[in-house]
Amino acid sequence: MVTLKAAARSIGSAVMAGRGTLRTALAGGARRRRQEELLSALVGQLALMTEEIHRANLIQQHRLIAEQQVRAMDDPSLAAATSTLTGLSEEKRRQMIFVNRWYAALLLAHRIGSVDWDELLGHIRVLCRGGAFAEYWERTGEHRRGLPQDSLEARVGRAVDVILEEREEDPDEWWVVGSPLL
Repeated sequence: MVTLKAAARSIGSAVMAGRGTLRTALAGGARRRRQEELLSALVGQLALMTEEIHRANLIQQHRLIAEQQVRAMDDPSLAAATSTLTGLSEEKRRQMIFVNRWYAALLLAHRIGSVDWDELLGHIRVLCRGGAFAEYWERTGEHRRGLPQDSLEARVGRAVDVILEEREEDPDEWWVVGSPLL
């Protein structure tokens, strides 16, 4: 009997020890899952912050270029130094710089998520109404040829080409949105 009681105590102790180990393992598993959840949330927040910093850098870069373009618009010698377009009067060069700034601002708005693709195309349709933009687009065609085909600028460029073709075909229907562009 003594051995049976001793065996029972030993088994009871083993069961209790096993329960303790199981609780510890389960608690460790729950703690590990919680740590993994926290780490996943932290990585998600880091990704959002990285995107926000990228957008802020795009805005800052645009601001710096825009400031230089304002200086170029105010000073004809700077405008001539920064422009790749030849044979333009001072007034025409200023128009080209201004139209370029407007177009760049629209691209930036899309890049940072302020406007979606359809809104971008709507703004570009309005921009294409101006004769200065059509001339700017024609004069800068060579600049766009070297763009990677899958880049945003190349996609927008193809859309602008279609919009300008539609405008030439029927100038009174410029606002009609046909099939989605690219």
